[in-house]
Amino acid sequence: MRVLAIESSCDETGIAVYDSEQGLLSHTLYSQIALHQEYGGVVPELASRDHVRKTLPLIEQALQDANTRREQLDGIAYTAGPGLIGALLVGATIGRSLAWSLGIPAIGVHHMEGHLLAPMLEAQRPEFPFVALLVSGGHTMLVRVDGIGRYQILGESVDDAAGEAFDKTAKLLKLGYPGGPQISRLAQQGNPQRFRFPRPMTNRPGLEFSFSGLKTFALTTLQQNGDDEQTKADIACAFEEAVVDTMVIKCRRALEQTGLRRLVLAGGVSANRSLRQKMAKLAADQGMELFYPQPQFCTDNGAMIAYAGCQRLLAGEGEPLQITARARWRLEELSAL
Repeated sequence: MRVLAIESSCDETGIAVYDSEQGLLSHTLYSQIALHQEYGGVVPELASRDHVRKTLPLIEQALQDANTRREQLDGIAYTAGPGLIGALLVGATIGRSLAWSLGIPAIGVHHMEGHLLAPMLEAQRPEFPFVALLVSGGHTMLVRVDGIGRYQILGESVDDAAGEAFDKTAKLLKLGYPGGPQISRLAQQGNPQRFRFPRPMTNRPGLEFSFSGLKTFALTTLQQNGDDEQTKADIACAFEEAVVDTMVIKCRRALEQTGLRRLVLAGGVSANRSLRQKMAKLAADQGMELFYPQPQFCTDNGAMIAYAGCQRLLAGEGEPLQITARARWRLEELSAL
């Protein structure tokens, strides 16, 4: 089965063509970072309009790169949620309409399922079951994965997700948008011994996350120590270490609680170098397997939607003619394959 996929949940337009036998044939991505930088965050209306401008040209480019005509497609996948509703509707409208015009099935894909299955695009794929740490945009969650659609959320953020905390802390440090890469770069110049931030919710049982307090702690530290460049680098270093250590501690707990020996990292924050290094040490210490996608498949992309959509289309799933998108959508609501 050959599937064209559209990802338009936030500020990146991703298109990919995936073949169930040949694998990923092409993927294209357009990022709106430059568009939103002056506002310090994503402006939903601007994001939606840019998806309108970019989606069709990127579809043509992806098809050309895959040496595929529209008539050779067997299905269309598009991100149906969660995300910005206007941005989602652009991809859903184009995707569902294209499928109807070609007389082929369409499938609305859960954005976080796409991230969760992104490591399946790699040569070394995790086998089920495994524990997944999903850290993408407004989501931070630990999930037990027993198969596609067989998900149990073990813990998630009760306030700011890790990505949101990175963005907000970067903003108060006047580093610009997006915050994660900016803080990571600055943290490399910081003194890890100068400040120590708390590891939130690790002094109590459970697998929930809370990162909003770290943003406040960073602000207080900045106010008390000045805003010179070295102080900001030291704060960035302490902040990143606190977030990473917290996720490592929670992952260790999740593995102990479930008794599983495989851990998957996915989502934009999973590309963080410090997180990967410390998770690799955890894997070595615990004698477990660690999996994560290439950096290009950590951020939002069409390839992950193509893979997830292809699996559901192969299982006979499909969408009715009406166009639907969901700003909120629980991962546990998905059907099991």
